[in-house]
Amino acid sequence: MTRHATSQPSSAPRRALVTGGSGGIGAAICSALAASGLHVTVHAHRRLDQAEALAARLRADGHDAAAVAFDLCDADATAQAVAALLEQGPIQVLVNNAGIHDDAAFPGMRQEQWDRVLDVSLNGFYRVTQPLLLPMIRTRWGRIINITSVAALAGNRGQVNYAAAKGALHAATKSLALEVASRGITVNAVAPGIIETAMSEGVFDAQAIARLVPMQRAGRPEEVADLVAFLASAQAGYISGQVISINGAMI
Repeated sequence: MTRHATSQPSSAPRRALVTGGSGGIGAAICSALAASGLHVTVHAHRRLDQAEALAARLRADGHDAAAVAFDLCDADATAQAVAALLEQGPIQVLVNNAGIHDDAAFPGMRQEQWDRVLDVSLNGFYRVTQPLLLPMIRTRWGRIINITSVAALAGNRGQVNYAAAKGALHAATKSLALEVASRGITVNAVAPGIIETAMSEGVFDAQAIARLVPMQRAGRPEEVADLVAFLASAQAGYISGQVISINGAMI
């Protein structure tokens, strides 16, 4: 079942969709894109109330924003939600940010742990990006930004599923960039390292961060968001097919 909370802008700014937009990094990305003048749709799965609250805060600050909730693992629900968004016009900026962890050492990893992590990050990328692409192509301008992870570049114990999903997004990023390069559309991946979010709080303490990160601090969601906002801008029109790390010199 798909649930929407929408706000139709009076003008027609370019429209953006951020999957997983109600989380820490996602919320920062939504805020940065809205501040750049885009109409931002904040996606959530179960936390529509959080997405609605963020959209309301953005509107209170004078920006254009809406909220939507659907399960990326549900192909029919995703298709219906994307079709409803397209009824309002093309999405020209897409940030595939949604992802989950379900960590385990590989010998003990259950099939459902493998399937669920790949389903959200990799199949979710397909289910959202593919139907948005032709309408984007018709506008001859677009930005697709996939949020991945340092784990896809360097590996991480207990995250074979997560690294596999995000690593596959790197390959998809490069291939899709080639397909749409002549259409005014760029496709890039942003690979964060340790970022200050609720997801990382219980995993990395100050000592671990000092040991792992040469800058000896975690990154801030706003730092990731600033990079994404640049890649979504007109100024980044010649950057495509790249995996850009933001990790305090970890690798």
